[in-house]
Amino acid sequence: MNIPAMNLETLIQSTPVISVMGSPDVTVLGLSCDSRSVWAGDLFIAIPGSSENGIHFVREAIEKGAIAVVTAEDISRNEIPSIAGVPVVRVPDARVAMAALSSVFYGHPSASLAVAGVTGTNGKTTTAWIIRHLCDSVGRPCGLVGTIEYVLPGIVEPASRTTPESIDLQRMLAIMRDGGFRAAALEVSSHALMQHRIGGVEFDAAVFTNLTQDHLDYHGSMEEYFEAKRLLFTGLAKQTKKKGRAIINSDDRYGHRLLDRVQGVPIITYGQGSSCHFRASDIAYTAPGTIFRLDAKGRSYLVRTPLIGLFNVYNTVAALAATSAMGLELRRAIAAVATIPQVPGRLERVPVKRNFQAFVDYAHTPDALVNVLSTLRQLNPASIITVFGCGGDRDRAKRPLMAAAVEQNSDRVILTSDNPRGEDPLEIMNEAAGGFRAQGHESYVDRESAIRRAVEIAAPGDIVLVAGKGHEDYQETESGRHPFDDVRVTAHAMAGKEFDEREEARR
Repeated sequence: MNIPAMNLETLIQSTPVISVMGSPDVTVLGLSCDSRSVWAGDLFIAIPGSSENGIHFVREAIEKGAIAVVTAEDISRNEIPSIAGVPVVRVPDARVAMAALSSVFYGHPSASLAVAGVTGTNGKTTTAWIIRHLCDSVGRPCGLVGTIEYVLPGIVEPASRTTPESIDLQRMLAIMRDGGFRAAALEVSSHALMQHRIGGVEFDAAVFTNLTQDHLDYHGSMEEYFEAKRLLFTGLAKQTKKKGRAIINSDDRYGHRLLDRVQGVPIITYGQGSSCHFRASDIAYTAPGTIFRLDAKGRSYLVRTPLIGLFNVYNTVAALAATSAMGLELRRAIAAVATIPQVPGRLERVPVKRNFQAFVDYAHTPDALVNVLSTLRQLNPASIITVFGCGGDRDRAKRPLMAAAVEQNSDRVILTSDNPRGEDPLEIMNEAAGGFRAQGHESYVDRESAIRRAVEIAAPGDIVLVAGKGHEDYQETESGRHPFDDVRVTAHAMAGKEFDEREEARR
């Protein structure tokens, strides 16, 4: 990527400014919102964090070479003596400013790419994954920014968060553009929307998958959660370089509400309803995958996908609608659906041959658990044994709801620890157990013991589901992150081998 440089006075014209203290006639060589990663010549943007305000790190940033500061705080040189001689730009909102500055600094990279953004409680990862595959398959190299990994030209790295900060996101898009990519698939989280991380990104397609209870520890209520998701679509109407399209699941009740709340934007609906622009019907589940009919753009198509389950039909149709809005020829995209690769940790089959099957899935909400268990039931197992837990330091209200969903849709239930983080795992499990109606479940605080117990009791024709962590290769406890991979632990258990944490740490 060509390293940009820009005059600060020119750069700040892209965002509202309250005041400028000092001369803005300096050259900006980079952007940073983390004082620990400041380089000489950087513009330091002091944003509010969950526990600390960036304004407290201005001195450190300047000592490392920051040549200017952007902040929403009213500060003076007397309060921070070390900023003498360094221009300070005061703005109404530091995060809004950071997104605008990042887009301008990197040359509005989204304008040179066909960009799809996917939001919703469930299905974001799979839908974005499919979009990237479809674009790649028809000769449009596509980047990916999401929960599992970031895919850039010549680079694939584990994701640190679903949607990065705006500086990092714009930099990634610029790398895609300069590296010859023609498209990008982005997962857009509700946190990112509230924190303006996608500001300055212009979308060709914005996808709404569904909305079910999650993240209420952050949003407070389902209504606020819905309003956060809606920001992706209200942003489409404000775009200046593209006429983005809203791709909305009209079968979802919140999607149906969204249809009435999106103004001034072309809308494409998808689902099973007769009025949907992209309509799935005649769905059949087979051992190799799923077959369904798609009615779209005045024609009918037979679609074959290796992914199983009704929710994956929705994800696939959403991806087809999005890539159509991105300019892909629908027939070619449908042909590429047949070769969609396995999405890590999304109904991933454990590759060990036994007289029963085991799957690992990221499902960690009541609705997602119902969906995945309903899908597995369609495979006609003798019984379903589910291992699950609830994450710590997250929405506590959904814990008993998750337990109820698992109990109602499984034959045997094993409750265990997920990522307890800073909470006592036993207390988390006790809160979840409040959702059980019967006393037939088993409990193991140690997740490996729970998985081994499920494998031990599995009979011929059974299905074991290990839910909650999916693609993650760690378990996060009060003491930090420790190597733990549900697929590998389950595979070891099925093969009669021990799981060696030290060996995993070396992998």
